[in-house]
Amino acid sequence: MDALHGQTSCGSLLQKLQLVWDEVGESDEDRDKVLFQLDQECLDVYKRKVDQALKSRDLLLQALDYSKMELARLASALGEKSIATSPEKTARTIKQQLAALAPTLEQLGKQKKERINKFADIMSRIEQIRGEIAGNLEIGQQVAIPQINEDDLTDEKLRDFQSQLQELEKKKRERLKKVLEHVSTVQDLCSVLKMEHFSIITEVHESLDDSVGKDHKSISNDTLSKLDRTIATLNEDKTLRLKKLQELATQLNDLWDLMDTPTEERSLFDHVTCNRTASAEEVTAPGALALDIINQAEVEVQRLDELKYSKMKEIAFKKQTTLEDIYASAHIVIDTAAAHDKIFALIESGSMEPTELIADMDSQILKAKEEALSRKEILDKVERWISACEEESWLEDYNRDDNRYNSGRGAHLNLKRAEKARIQVNKIPGLVETLVAKTTAWEENHGLSFTYDGVPLLAMLDEYVMLRQEKEEEKRKMRV
Repeated sequence: MDALHGQTSCGSLLQKLQLVWDEVGESDEDRDKVLFQLDQECLDVYKRKVDQALKSRDLLLQALDYSKMELARLASALGEKSIATSPEKTARTIKQQLAALAPTLEQLGKQKKERINKFADIMSRIEQIRGEIAGNLEIGQQVAIPQINEDDLTDEKLRDFQSQLQELEKKKRERLKKVLEHVSTVQDLCSVLKMEHFSIITEVHESLDDSVGKDHKSISNDTLSKLDRTIATLNEDKTLRLKKLQELATQLNDLWDLMDTPTEERSLFDHVTCNRTASAEEVTAPGALALDIINQAEVEVQRLDELKYSKMKEIAFKKQTTLEDIYASAHIVIDTAAAHDKIFALIESGSMEPTELIADMDSQILKAKEEALSRKEILDKVERWISACEEESWLEDYNRDDNRYNSGRGAHLNLKRAEKARIQVNKIPGLVETLVAKTTAWEENHGLSFTYDGVPLLAMLDEYVMLRQEKEEEKRKMRV
């Protein structure tokens, strides 16, 4: 309708132009020139329109080609093989083809944005953990948005990054666990050493303070390395302190034993001596290796060391008394005066350490006990022999008493004793014979003479045998 209206308008204008020319009297030549000019101008207008139409078509074709390439690129990047890459083939015109591609492009574009966000989130978390491990990030600092390869946004690539993230998260958990264990170890060591752990632990990293949450603890290589060095240093201090305390505990025990310190006084230092044989791993009580405990033990050792010289005479002479009692009970004669003089001289001259002197006396006491034990069997028989000899002497006096059978007071008791005495006296020869054999064997074994209160026992026995024989001989002469 518009075209027809346009043609009518052009025809009416041309008729009007002809009328004007007729009135004017325009020549045919001039008229032809104007008409030719009109044709040219009209042609130019059509050419311009055609050119514009061609350009518009070319732009639409370019847009169609771009859309096709974009569709293929998006599908490849997203790995969406199931999406049709040529939905426009069912359309006839270019605009229809573009319209057919538009929904798919829009859908893939949304998927791309979502996928990029996922990649950005995962890759940021990966870089975050890597930065925390490397120590390049401050606590709470966020990493820059990573560069994402938009040509590879496939599920396979996403799963690869997710796998990396899972491994790093596992590594982070393991590191965090190790950091917390190290922090706990530092706290335990500081407790045993009675040291303030806050400054030590925060010197490694400020995030290791108890007030900082687990998610904000430093897990960097540097932090773990510093924790390892800190623990090693504390363990070395612990070992050195324990060694020092054990040395002091040993000195205390030696001094206590030396001076016969009562149990009540010793118990005041149970906290020092309780770890005398413990290993470093076994010492876990809070404050067990505190410096003030070591200092306290040092002061006590020094005090006792100074005190031992003043008590040395008392202790030494007490042990000498013990030694003399052992020898006396074993009927061994020693020069007590000379022994006392020797002890006094050694203490006054300082030529022997008190501990050495007491140790030497303890050795003498032990030797004396062993010697007394080796003499015990013979001494027991000697006591029986002496007792029998006393009864023998009483019996002789009793037999010489002419009034022994009188019925006076106590006569029956003497009679009973006489009966028992005769039994003992009859055993004397056998007892003496046994004593001689055992004493001889003892002397051969020990290489010295067996004395009783300073007198050789065999000589005593020989003398007794001779006296007994003489008595027997006198009795025979009297009977004759």
